[in-house]
Amino acid sequence: MKVKYEKNQLEEVENIRGEYCRREESDLEKLKKLDAGVKRPAVISAITVGTAGTLVLGTGLCICLGAIGSQSLLPLGVVLGVVGIAVAACGWFIYRAVLKARKRRYSQEIITLSDKILGENA
Repeated sequence: MKVKYEKNQLEEVENIRGEYCRREESDLEKLKKLDAGVKRPAVISAITVGTAGTLVLGTGLCICLGAIGSQSLLPLGVVLGVVGIAVAACGWFIYRAVLKARKRRYSQEIITLSDKILGENA
């Protein structure tokens, strides 16, 4: 006995099958992955440092407002707040430094691949 499947069921089978079949990446997909691989570590580093700085700033603010500790800890709260602001501001500089280093590392590969793509479309 042979089972007949409806069109939408066959499409679903094709989608599932496609997930397991090996397919070759196009040059454009490779270029997009390289570009994301260059930018992602810089973004992650900047967000991590910015978040840490914001947490330190918030702790200092809580100390200053008396939510943590007593009024005698006010100078500590101010110092923590300033340190938190400085650390959060460093996130931008870390982003730029990491991005610059990654661009330098992958620039030749990206340029070669993009020239190949542009040459094919000329």
